[in-house]
Amino acid sequence: MSAATAPPPEFRRAVATLSASMGAGRLRPELYVTALDAPPRLAPYTWALQVEADAANPGEDLDEPDTSGRLILLHDPAGQDAWEGTFRLVCFVQARLEPEQLGDEMFPEVSWSWLTEALEGCGAEYVALGGTVTQTSSVRFGDIAGPARDDDVEIRASWTPVGGGPDGTSGPDLSRHAEAFCQLVAAAAGLPPVGTVPLGRRTV
Repeated sequence: MSAATAPPPEFRRAVATLSASMGAGRLRPELYVTALDAPPRLAPYTWALQVEADAANPGEDLDEPDTSGRLILLHDPAGQDAWEGTFRLVCFVQARLEPEQLGDEMFPEVSWSWLTEALEGCGAEYVALGGTVTQTSSVRFGDIAGPARDDDVEIRASWTPVGGGPDGTSGPDLSRHAEAFCQLVAAAAGLPPVGTVPLGRRTV
């Protein structure tokens, strides 16, 4: 947390709801959560976490995850005009692209829909949503470790959560937003919806 003074109760409640949603037993086994140091200059109070996904080897430690995402919570008690509120959620997700996705003109729209559909499906109300989808390619030459080529998609977005706590003043309950963010990471990793089994993993 970035401020030298003690965080206000509404910020502590918002952090608590995010942390509880990311706790042990609350996530699908392909997702891994770690705490991060939040950027200190974005707002008076900040908090962050990282979610990594591995569709190939769920339950194992990740050295090079297929997909990773960061979620940052910002709080400015005075509010900011661009936010349309006093809280702001910022996310960054990076995932590897499949060969058939390269050059697909509709892929940025599809990638953005992972976020909007996750927010709407989880009932996470918001305003002032904005962001970018970027496709990147890196080709390695000479004596450098790693694959010869990396193709990735990067989703950057921010939005303002709507609604307060049960009494309207104790800070927002961000559990639905945490769930939506995890769904975004899972979709970017190519994981099937919870409760379904990929055809390749079915047994008779």
